Amino acid sequence: MRQIKQRHWQNQRRWMRQKHLNRRTRALVLTAVLLVLLLAVYGAGILIPQEAVATDFIHARQSPSWQHPFGTDNLGRDILMRTLKGMSVSVTVGIAASCVSAVIGILIGTAAAAGSRLLDGVINWLIDLMMGIPHTVFIILISFALGRGLRGLLAGIAATHWTSLARLIRGEVLQLRSQQYIAVSRRMGKSHTWIMVHHMLPHLAPQFVVGLILMFPHAILHEASISFLGYGLSPEQPAVGIILAESMTYLSSGMWWMAVFPGMALVLTVWLIDRLGENLRWVIDPYSAQE
Repeated sequence: MRQIKQRHWQNQRRWMRQKHLNRRTRALVLTAVLLVLLLAVYGAGILIPQEAVATDFIHARQSPSWQHPFGTDNLGRDILMRTLKGMSVSVTVGIAASCVSAVIGILIGTAAAAGSRLLDGVINWLIDLMMGIPHTVFIILISFALGRGLRGLLAGIAATHWTSLARLIRGEVLQLRSQQYIAVSRRMGKSHTWIMVHHMLPHLAPQFVVGLILMFPHAILHEASISFLGYGLSPEQPAVGIILAESMTYLSSGMWWMAVFPGMALVLTVWLIDRLGENLRWVIDPYSAQE
């Protein structure tokens, strides 16, 4: 009877390991597929020549066809080509702003947890203040103060998206400081730098990477929305927000494709990045990997 129970538990453990491996394998495959799709969109936007989005009044205001799958705008420019180039611009802005914002978040979160109570209180108050102000309004104010354009947009996005990651990093550092192996390292005479490098950074790296990727779609959406309102990128750049802003003038005349297809491409790209972040979190996060 005991041998039968042992075999049952062994089979059940083996089945659980296989299920966990299959789920992890699916997550890895899906992560690779999403990454390839995003790189393809980004690379296509960069490789498209400027002549492909040049003005052509002969083919102006054409509805979607095999020659122009997304149709053309009022100046005869191919909307598919402009959308791909615009997505590459949005992805570039999102990457730059997310990286800067993630670095700010991890530095401030670590300083709040490792510093004095006064510093922790000041940083928490600053985080609450930043989270209480709508991001769109704050980005518009910063972009307008810096003269709009790419510089103001990057500064605005980077200055408003670090709060959630900073709070997460602060909680992780506070939890790590209370662990026994940290106390043992201190009693052994290890410096704060050694403890940070060998004990804390390996635990903070997954949180940083996942937080960076999940911050990415928010940065892209804010770039598109601010450019749509006219406070972001200049109208000469083929950003998706610019394309959507131009399409508003012609929606009443029946040119629905100018807004629908670029908007769908933006939503699909953001959804792909969000799925990529969720799958990557499940793969590399030690807490999620045990689920």
